[in-house]
Amino acid sequence: MKKIIKNSILALTIISSTVFVSCDADETQTVATLNNLVMADEFDVDGAPNSSLWTYDLGDGTQQGLPPGWGNNELQVYTNNAENVEVQNGLLVITAREGNSGGYTSARIKTQGLFEQQYGRFEARIRLPQGKGLWPAFWLLGSDCDQNPWPACGEIDVMEYLGNKPTVVFGSVHGPNYSGGDSISKEYELTDDRFDTDFHVFGIEWSPGRINYYVDDVLYQSITPETIAEETNGEGTWVFDNSFYIILNVAVGGNLPGFPDANTTFPQRMFVDYVRVYN
Repeated sequence: MKKIIKNSILALTIISSTVFVSCDADETQTVATLNNLVMADEFDVDGAPNSSLWTYDLGDGTQQGLPPGWGNNELQVYTNNAENVEVQNGLLVITAREGNSGGYTSARIKTQGLFEQQYGRFEARIRLPQGKGLWPAFWLLGSDCDQNPWPACGEIDVMEYLGNKPTVVFGSVHGPNYSGGDSISKEYELTDDRFDTDFHVFGIEWSPGRINYYVDDVLYQSITPETIAEETNGEGTWVFDNSFYIILNVAVGGNLPGFPDANTTFPQRMFVDYVRVYN
């Protein structure tokens, strides 16, 4: 099978820690009900990612007006070099590397200005890296972020993962009064597999008033305006009724996820088989 920060405030999404809360899925919902395919990258053509769909975030955060480290004390510099991001043998490969004289490089690609959509089913089939200090993610950001700075523009984290916990991923939302370490999140844990040894499908189905999260065929979280009101004591605002764009990246180090240790080997790679969007 085959298969988005220009705004300086955006990088503050990656800060010290994430608060996990219990958001029970509505068992009457199925995993995916939207089947009209409107965008797909199957990564079938070797070389750089398709420039009609993907562009890049570059640097260490200072280009976006942040302190070095993307507002989270991260160690990587993002590049568009083939050694960090390339399509090979039907897969998008994002590679985090350690330099000979220290420091790390990686890549973050996005569909900002190229593909943006309000609502729908967004999913990707991915195999994740492994090791303390690694933080790959598949996420969405509000397309109005330049005019409506984060977190007011909204952020939907379809999948985040800490490399020292190879059986656990989590899905989150960020918005006014529930951002960064106060995001609304829930973990999903495998019982007989690992995310670094096999491919898994990570997705959301997003509609007015609801975001359902799933891994493979398991619906594990459903977030609604009522969820946000409950978790923020009525102070949070639902900001998920505009178009969003897609981001794929691998971060290294920082307050979250922590820093690489002696057991973390490089290079480390995230393999993406496909990205598909339906409405």
